[in-house]
Amino acid sequence: MTLLQPFRALRPAPGRAADVLAPPYDVLSSAEARERAAGKPWSFLHVSKPEIDLAVDIDPYSPQVYAKAAENLDRMVAEGVLVRDDAPRYYVYRLTWQGHVQTGLAAVASLADYATNRIRKHELTTPVKEDDRVAQIEAVNAQTGPVMLAYPAAPDIDAMLEAATTGEAAINVTWPDVRHQLWGVDDAAAIADLTAAFDALPALYIADGHHRSAAAARVAAARGGNGSHNAFLTVTFPDHEMTILAYNRVVADLNGLSPEDFLAAVGERFAVEPSDTPVDPGAPNQVGMVVGGRWYRLTLPTERVPADDPIGRLPITLLTRNLIEPLLGITDPRTDKRVDFVGGGRGLGELEKRVASGDWAVAFALYPTRMADLMAVADANGIMPPKSTWFEPKLADGVVSHVLD
Repeated sequence: MTLLQPFRALRPAPGRAADVLAPPYDVLSSAEARERAAGKPWSFLHVSKPEIDLAVDIDPYSPQVYAKAAENLDRMVAEGVLVRDDAPRYYVYRLTWQGHVQTGLAAVASLADYATNRIRKHELTTPVKEDDRVAQIEAVNAQTGPVMLAYPAAPDIDAMLEAATTGEAAINVTWPDVRHQLWGVDDAAAIADLTAAFDALPALYIADGHHRSAAAARVAAARGGNGSHNAFLTVTFPDHEMTILAYNRVVADLNGLSPEDFLAAVGERFAVEPSDTPVDPGAPNQVGMVVGGRWYRLTLPTERVPADDPIGRLPITLLTRNLIEPLLGITDPRTDKRVDFVGGGRGLGELEKRVASGDWAVAFALYPTRMADLMAVADANGIMPPKSTWFEPKLADGVVSHVLD
């Protein structure tokens, strides 16, 4: 199998995309999903978060939940809200958000290349979340949430994707603040050219969707043999068009230190500059910190930045090794309840709000991870610290699904 292949997508019928498109399953709580789907019987949340159609107190990992997902998907197909293309094709998927445009290819990717690390990872997964996605795939016999991939510099591919967007889009929906557009590519020559161009690349990189890809691999291994289960649903964007926002931190206490002693200890490692306004870091070795109702700009001396270490030079690693571990005593952020993670899309005001609430003692605004550093970590077979990246804009669920024949 080539690195990417065309497929027969299950997608909204003409004119139904606005009814169907939904946020990715993992960015909403069950309560938020219930609210979003209220009065929207065809929202894809009824497939991706099917607990919203069952008792409020139901276990979201209950067999009933996955059975409901299958029932809801079948109903959307039976009512003609979702239709499946009659022949394999590629799909060009464009996202436009706050003036930013990124254009990628929706396709299925080789799980064999995933297994050999040609499709490269940078995150650990958790068994509970993997199990959830495996159960979802098996219940609906489809992959309904695309994995977001990145491809390295390839101007020829960029040009081919741009050429595919000259006609009228099959989907053209702005929801909620992101414009989602989709074009089908059914010309045999264009399909062959795209297949060959992607297959010539040395690697692709998982940006968002490690649990979905790991689950797809488990399903394929369990089923064995040949078939469409040996590939997984993806949308692949050029790395230079992707936007990573910061993934910020809040910590519940100062590890027994007074605010004054804490600031003094920070000052032994960082240059500390008080600020009258929220601090948005301007470089990887800078951190915005709010403590005691005041913002500070922290700057780590450049000699303490290990330039030749792709993990060591990450903004979160610099903060962790120089402050969070030695001063706050947090050594495992995956399990320590004293730390929480705040997506950069919520803004610096969210950090102020959390500290002002009294529930959190200090907050840190980080410089966003750079795409080049993510790829360098993946190339080195490294694992990034948890919650290192927050990609925007997000792909929508329901635009394309991959049925496992």
